[in-house]
Amino acid sequence: MKSGFFREGFATRFDALGALGQAAVYGVNNPCVPAVEPEAPEEAGHPHYRAVFISDLHLGTPGCQAVALLDFLKAHPSTHLYLVGDIIDGWQLRRRWYWPQAHNDVVQKVLRSARKGCRVVFVPGNHDEFARGFIGHSFGGIEVIHDAVHTTADGRRLWITHGDHFDGVVQCAKWLAYLGDNLYEFTLRLNRHLNSLRARLGLPYWSLSAYLKHKVKKALNYVMDFEAAVAAEARRRGHDGVVCGHIHRAEMREIDGTLYCNDGDWVESRSALVEHLDGRLELVHWAAVSAAHARLQPRARVVV
Repeated sequence: MKSGFFREGFATRFDALGALGQAAVYGVNNPCVPAVEPEAPEEAGHPHYRAVFISDLHLGTPGCQAVALLDFLKAHPSTHLYLVGDIIDGWQLRRRWYWPQAHNDVVQKVLRSARKGCRVVFVPGNHDEFARGFIGHSFGGIEVIHDAVHTTADGRRLWITHGDHFDGVVQCAKWLAYLGDNLYEFTLRLNRHLNSLRARLGLPYWSLSAYLKHKVKKALNYVMDFEAAVAAEARRRGHDGVVCGHIHRAEMREIDGTLYCNDGDWVESRSALVEHLDGRLELVHWAAVSAAHARLQPRARVVV
């Protein structure tokens, strides 16, 4: 399939989003989309990773922390990059257009990684379900597939899936999922105002939605049920573990002998899963404000 046909299909699905959205997604040469500044060469001795897993970027929404994500990607070059769904928030973009330059920069950084030889795999989620119509194709070096299997350097087979198929609300009551998405966006807007006040008071970042997820019993039960269901399916398929996203809750633990990894999100937790060259898996919470200060910023880590 030719890229022009893909862009036409994309425009049809998004109706009037226009050429800017197409250029942002595919990184095509377009005079309306300024290219990002050339990157400085990687510092000598900078760590290189075998694989990086990120999901729930929600590009196209004010909540996406694109600047921090760009810093993270620059600091974590890898051989494999897995985009585990909800990369572009089609649900919100249908309601209103929001695409600042920082979101272009992230897309072009991913495309540049693919051009430099990184294998980039995109597993669409529910918010970017429009891309499921193009499964089996490759665009700009990015493979679009339904799900994937990644084998770590130490031989573990990990099933890669976004996870929305294990969400009964998304599958059985999509109107309720849309309503929940709007309420979530409202919570994020409230959270941004709250943290602006906290910053002026010299207090650290605090996530209201994450607090509610951990404190509301029904929400916590949903999370636990989701994790168990995804791990059980990975086990049924004969895999050693699973990497998913969807619920915006970074986690890495064993569930009945199966490794469950959720790489979190880039709206609240700014988290990712990375595989070291020896096969070790590590959950990284990125606190860097800029790549220049990355070594000075604390990062919470969990290693398996």
